[in-house]
Amino acid sequence: MAELDQHEGEQDLEKKIEETRQRFKNEFLQDSTEKYDSRDVERLQKDDALVEGYLTWRLHVVDEALKMIDESFQWRKEFGVNDLSENSIPKWMFETGAVYLHGYDKEGNKLFWFKVKLHIKDAKTILDKKKYVAFWLERYAKKEPGMPLTVVFDMSESGLSNIDMDFVNYVINCFKVYYPKFLSKMIIVDMPWIMNAAWRIVKSWLGPEAISKLKFASKAEVQTFIDPEYLPPYLGGTDPFKYSYPPLPDDDFQTPICDNGPIVSEDEIESKDSEMEGKDTLESSFNSEIAVKPKKVNFLEESVRGDDNDKGDTSVRTKGPRKPVTTFKGLLLDVSPAEELSFGSGEMEKKSLIILSNVTKNQVAFKVRTTAPEKYRVKPSSSWCEPGATVDIVVSLHGGSQVSPQDRFLIMAAEMDSVVSQELTQFWKEVPKTKIMEHRLRCHVLESVKPTLSPLRDSPVDTGSSRHPVDLFMEILLNSIIDFVDYCMN
Repeated sequence: MAELDQHEGEQDLEKKIEETRQRFKNEFLQDSTEKYDSRDVERLQKDDALVEGYLTWRLHVVDEALKMIDESFQWRKEFGVNDLSENSIPKWMFETGAVYLHGYDKEGNKLFWFKVKLHIKDAKTILDKKKYVAFWLERYAKKEPGMPLTVVFDMSESGLSNIDMDFVNYVINCFKVYYPKFLSKMIIVDMPWIMNAAWRIVKSWLGPEAISKLKFASKAEVQTFIDPEYLPPYLGGTDPFKYSYPPLPDDDFQTPICDNGPIVSEDEIESKDSEMEGKDTLESSFNSEIAVKPKKVNFLEESVRGDDNDKGDTSVRTKGPRKPVTTFKGLLLDVSPAEELSFGSGEMEKKSLIILSNVTKNQVAFKVRTTAPEKYRVKPSSSWCEPGATVDIVVSLHGGSQVSPQDRFLIMAAEMDSVVSQELTQFWKEVPKTKIMEHRLRCHVLESVKPTLSPLRDSPVDTGSSRHPVDLFMEILLNSIIDFVDYCMN
């Protein structure tokens, strides 16, 4: 029954998505094609997730979703959102550090910081400031589509001169209208009492969907939402991050830990990986009677064997990596899983698998980066994939590290005309950013499911030393009595 209801719900959503598209075309595009950027209109016709976002935010009322799309698309054209870049924003805005992306909340949502004390109301710069916020939101939307943000209004040391109600209203509208389903929560930190009246006005601007997402927190309470590792010391945290520009501070991805010890530079890792892979290929071609080009590259068996040897105890073996069941269809590579890299909660489930499939007619170079390089081993972290071939990448937790929802992985890929192992490092230095495909994965811990056992009849006898012999004897005795009674009754 539940599966039937879910199927009917999916069909109903598909109908509403199609109805929204058709009505937008008939009612909004007939005499007003210049109102919108054609790229946004094209996305609306092709991207189901975009339409679903508007529908969900408007409680699946098509009329309300259409009004929202109309207002959002007009704003996107007015602000030139599709063409915003670092060059279109005044450099001094980046240098102030008043707005930036950095860190994650406890639920794994990216933090969008507003340092209120650095904002001064100025009518001459308000348009540029609004474009600056739009730049960050659009940049994040393209990097991590469908992933919500947590907004942090850091009001430490701020006063009335820092409050610009027009600007605040604009930020609210960004999440209320322009970027549906983008807001996880909005945390107002250390708000001076004198600003209570101003925030009562702000609450009146929020729709019912957003009211519940507004959280007020003192310096002591903010750790309810954000772990100390992503809070600055003046908010009771341990994050050593200090804003500086250039470059933009939102890229937290680094090269993961290498298999043979400490972290080294990215160039060294890529060079060593390439050398070893080239050497392995050469040796295999000499040892085989016929060198056949493989369609599947699998680094799984060696990784598991290596971990078993490290443990030394053959009675307890690490299970193989958890295989993905979803796939992201990319321009260069199909990536499995599509969104989440899943790990088990037990000690024996600390591996996961990323599968890359080359969908082009050329060789595709790839490399993997992570926000937590000290936690994970990735094999291989950099290599290439032949046309039509697939590559298995094993991601394993290092030592006693624990998976966190804040952890992210970045898959980078670019087409190559030809490849030589020694040239791979140089290739990544020279390839234009516009030619690089990026796909991000977040981490997820699956809860282990334990079978429900009755306390006596179905409990396995624990032969471990933690059980007292008397307890074991009494359990066996009680089970014997129950079996005897059953026998007599029958």
